[in-house]
Amino acid sequence: MRNFKLTIEYDGTRYSGWQRQADEPTVQAEIEKALGTLTRTAVVLLGAGRTDAGVHALGQVASFRCDTRLDPGQLLKGLNSLLPPDIAVLECRHVPDDFHARFSARSKTYRYRVLNRTVRSALDRHTCWFIHTPLDLTAMQAAALCVVGRRDFKAFESTGSPRAHTVRNVTAAGWSRDPDSGLLIFEIEADGFLRCMVRNIVGTLVAVGRGKIEPARIAAILDSRDRRQAGPTAPARGLFLVEVRYECPPVVPARGIESGPLQC
Repeated sequence: MRNFKLTIEYDGTRYSGWQRQADEPTVQAEIEKALGTLTRTAVVLLGAGRTDAGVHALGQVASFRCDTRLDPGQLLKGLNSLLPPDIAVLECRHVPDDFHARFSARSKTYRYRVLNRTVRSALDRHTCWFIHTPLDLTAMQAAALCVVGRRDFKAFESTGSPRAHTVRNVTAAGWSRDPDSGLLIFEIEADGFLRCMVRNIVGTLVAVGRGKIEPARIAAILDSRDRRQAGPTAPARGLFLVEVRYECPPVVPARGIESGPLQC
């Protein structure tokens, strides 16, 4: 039995998330089906994270064990010939026996795209949240700084989650703007994420940008541990799993776009 690591890109629009389900199409099920065809054996794929329905990935990671004569290059070519057009395996490689896509991960980076202009996009309709009213990006960046650090993110966790604890360490979070497209990009890196945590943070930061929540209030929302105190959940279609790191990430100092850090 050899241990393999896959790096995967997918458009999550037509899938009910990553994790295999009995009666719904999922990314995991599609790849396991293709692996079964190639290796002629039942393969269980272990994902680094369970992206929700409609969420995309640029660098999802999965591992699996299999007794096969196929080398990583042959598996890569075979998988991409069998998978649907909205799933692509970018890399396949051998990894040590103790590697586990989820438990060996040290951090994950997510990206959220907000299209902030007066006219919607025909091409990006499945990959961004369209908001036609102006947003205060400086205020959103100031608020984003308040989520950096080791904190209890219970207030940004969706209800019904079975987590033993809700403390996570966010090493970087911030916004940037693409002046040509009107896209506002939020990126966040942490050692782990709660259910819908990124989408709930983004929804709250957008509420800041709309003037409905003061930036300094983010600290109080965190302290409350009350989901009702935070903003709405951002749509799934704007979220991407960008990267999974398997070494400790560097600590990135938080800085504002136009001003110094807000004291939270």
